[in-house]
Parts: sequence; structure tokens; C-alpha cells
Amino acid sequence: MGKSVLYIEMENCIGCRSCLAACTQCGGHDNRNRNYVYEVDPFNSRQTIPLMCLHCVNPACARSCPAQAIQIADTGAVLSALVEKCIGCQNCTIACPYGIPKFDEEQNLMYKCDLCYDRTKDDIPPMCASVCPTNTLQWLSEEELAEKQAQHKLANGKWTASMEPALEGETNVKISLPGILQGKAKLF
Repeated sequence: MGKSVLYIEMENCIGCRSCLAACTQCGGHDNRNRNYVYEVDPFNSRQTIPLMCLHCVNPACARSCPAQAIQIADTGAVLSALVEKCIGCQNCTIACPYGIPKFDEEQNLMYKCDLCYDRTKDDIPPMCASVCPTNTLQWLSEEELAEKQAQHKLANGKWTASMEPALEGETNVKISLPGILQGKAKLF
């Protein structure tokens, strides 16, 4: 069985925020959102985009943690800080180029999207992808991803892209961006 990945087709997002509601229901999330939906340009457009941890292959959040509280699962999921190890320094929240990790002052603990590890380790889609009505968020096998990549590189002037800063390297979440953002993304 091949590795599945979270694939995001940004242009499909309608801002329904079903992904946010589902995220709170995932096991171990303590009824807390770990992903976000942003308005792209609220004064000129109703376009929204989902954003969650991109599960970098070499994550800045984990590299910056002096207590090694952020673990990377064998599936590639970058997990939230371990309660017993997190010292509350917040280096991870500063280091992440996407602003994903959040810090809970009361618990003195970092939390973030863990790709619903309790589900995805068994190749069950993360909660956000399982409820998305427009297929903005999709859980794809390697074969399905290859098919999507070929489709998007050839169709409608869209590029299949991996959002990543130069220092981070590859991510485990793949993103399809609308043609308007083509020049701002690195191709696979």
C-alpha cells in the first residue's frame, strides 16, 4: 500500500468552514481547531483558502525545539508537542514560516495540526478532508496524486505546487494553486 497525502485545491474553497468544525472532533484535539480558513482579499473577493500544517519533511518547528518535544511520525505527520517534554519556550511558533503552531498559555503547550494521526496512520482520511463538500481537501494515494499532478500541469493554466520556503525543503501536503499564484510557488 502506497503513502497517501493531503492534497489541497485552493481554488475550490467556498469558506464553509466544515474543515474547522471537523478538526475539533478529531481524537485528541480537545475540541480545538488546528487548521484555519483565511479570506484572501475580503474587500475585493469572497475567496477563502484553508491552511493547516504542511508537515514539512524537515520542519523548522521541530528543529527549533530544544526539548525535542515535536516528533515526526513514520507517516510524515509532524505531531503537536508532547506534553511531558514541552517546556513552553514557543520557539516552534516563531520558527514556523506559516504561523501554524499555536501556544496555549493555560496548558503551557504548543498545539497544531497533526494530520489526524490517529486516523491517517491507518490510511483513513483526516477529519478535514472527510467532510469537505467541494473537495478542496482530499486524501489521495500516490497514484491519485500523480494523476492530479498531470491533470493540473496541463489543464486551465494551473500548476501543481508545493508551498515551501527555500530552507524547509519538501512538504507532505501538496497544494494546487490557481493560475494567479503561479509565479509564487515552486513546482514539483
